[in-house]
Amino acid sequence: MRLNRDTIIAIVLLFLSGALFVSTFQLPAAMFGQLPSSLWPRIILIPLAILAFILLIQAQRTTADPSATSMGLRQWLQYYRNPIVVFFLFFLFLVTMPVLGMLIGGVLYVFVTLNVLGGWGRKQLLQHGLISAVFVIGMWTVFTQLLGVFLPEGILLRVY
Repeated sequence: MRLNRDTIIAIVLLFLSGALFVSTFQLPAAMFGQLPSSLWPRIILIPLAILAFILLIQAQRTTADPSATSMGLRQWLQYYRNPIVVFFLFFLFLVTMPVLGMLIGGVLYVFVTLNVLGGWGRKQLLQHGLISAVFVIGMWTVFTQLLGVFLPEGILLRVY
């Protein structure tokens, strides 16, 4: 077995999904509804384990990439710029959630993330604004109004 970065990530994900799947048996029974409280975590963990196993197989089949030589910090930051920016924006979303809430914070997070990744042109601003509003407000409506889930509302907008 070749030990490369993808192999290590696949093994860690397999162990993590296995440990989390075992821990779903310790979840308390739901006090309402008809579905067990362990259903949704298992629905997520099973595909995660399958995808991690596929990654492990692919990591063993591929040969080492000669272009993946060691790079300096500047090249590394430039190469991983988009994921770093998205994680930073998501961190800001989480930090501002007590003030902005899920609805306003979600729309702003998706809008800024789409603009950072897709550009700040006039046409893109309108397109990203519509995408952000429709999808975030739509998902918020589904969860709060149809499923009865209480999402963080924040200080700026009191919904409940």
